[in-house]
Amino acid sequence: MSYTEIAGSSEKHDWETPKELFDALDAEFHFQTDLCAVPSTAKCRRFFTPNENGLSQQWTGMCWANPPYGNQIPKWVEKAYRSACEGHATVVLLIPARTDTRWFHNFCVAGEIRFLKGRVQYVGSKYPAPFPNMIVIFHAHLDPGGIMRSWDWRPNSDQLLMDGGQGPDET
Repeated sequence: MSYTEIAGSSEKHDWETPKELFDALDAEFHFQTDLCAVPSTAKCRRFFTPNENGLSQQWTGMCWANPPYGNQIPKWVEKAYRSACEGHATVVLLIPARTDTRWFHNFCVAGEIRFLKGRVQYVGSKYPAPFPNMIVIFHAHLDPGGIMRSWDWRPNSDQLLMDGGQGPDET
């Protein structure tokens, strides 16, 4: 089985954000709404469930999203971009670092991008994600220009990398 087959093989698309990662971002942004959650995984008091369809809601204030992975990501990224451009919301997304996609080049590069060091291990997963992740921040009243950087959100991350956080091409 190839790496591409493994990386896209999960039938689960709604992995819960690790508490440590969310807490680090929440300390900075003070989120008001989790845009895509279920009651057991919601990170904010206000949240939209799959039945409420966060994509059909008005996004306002400080918003967090770890959207369902798969072919819906472009819709979440575009909605985040447009909500920020209109000045309604600052939206912070945890998404796969897919720099070879149209949605990355059409929208993400206009925001602030934090490439996460190492691999995220989602709640309930036995192993870290088989792909790199990034945090994309679309600030309200977005002035497209983009900022990209590496972001080390974990304490002792050098040790974590040595303990198995390396991807297939990292040495």
